[in-house]
Amino acid sequence: MSFNDGAQLDPSQVEDRRGGGGGLGRGTMIGGGVGGALLVIVLSLLGVNPGILSDLTGSGQDTGQQQAPAGTGASNGTGTCKTGADASQRLDCRIVGTVNSVNAFWAPYLSKQGVKYTNPKAVVFSGQTSTACGPATTAVGPFYCPGDKSAYFDPGFFDELVSRFGSSGGPLAQEYVVAHEYGHHVQDLLGTLGYAQKDPQGPQSGSVRVELQADCYAGMWAHYASTVNDPATGKPYLQQITQKDVQDALSAASSVGDDRIQKSATGRVNPESWTHGSSQQRQTWFMRGFQSGDINQCNTLTGTV
Repeated sequence: MSFNDGAQLDPSQVEDRRGGGGGLGRGTMIGGGVGGALLVIVLSLLGVNPGILSDLTGSGQDTGQQQAPAGTGASNGTGTCKTGADASQRLDCRIVGTVNSVNAFWAPYLSKQGVKYTNPKAVVFSGQTSTACGPATTAVGPFYCPGDKSAYFDPGFFDELVSRFGSSGGPLAQEYVVAHEYGHHVQDLLGTLGYAQKDPQGPQSGSVRVELQADCYAGMWAHYASTVNDPATGKPYLQQITQKDVQDALSAASSVGDDRIQKSATGRVNPESWTHGSSQQRQTWFMRGFQSGDINQCNTLTGTV
């Protein structure tokens, strides 16, 4: 989805750590993205040579801060992300704009459910950063850390999503990733995030159910996104969604399915080691949220998913 040029972005909702770091801590990363961390888990479970990980993720052995990929606007920082036009042109500004829109959606929606929404912190980093859940690198992929109630994004991951996982590079493919991680924050507020620790592996595990629910929540945001207003102007952040936008989001959801990543990494599929759900499951639950716009339709914690 493209941003309206005149939308006013609020870069204060995103901390830009490119070129800096944060304090070390411990905790549990949730989401691990929609890609990188899942691949780490899959390779570990299947006993794959760790050297393959470097080839697949491009992580190598360098764990220091890296320069952001060209075109992300790292030289200027997210503090220079001011308008919707910036969000349409720069990936880091698109992260800022999506964070603004997702926050603006969930606050009033959850208020109607009797739940107070508090904005999580969003952190943009390059190469490596420290979190309350431990150190993170680009290879981990985007994730939510409940320990510091923050969502972490390395813009370099979005290149990986296209070049290594085969996703579309369209705007909603990228915005879906941000909205998915914010879905974990919603789960944290609702008290359902801990369900991920129940039967943490397998096609019907707690981990898969929590990830699919976050996909459904991302779909809910997409359902309403073109009507979520920028408080500064009273006009929508985003333009009307198109069928191409929907296909971009579904492409991203499919590219990070457990089955697809396992097949790519090892040549075989092992459902008992799934932690995020199959490509079909991820697409199905995104579409359920998108088509309904109803949080009650996102109950993945009971029944068969």
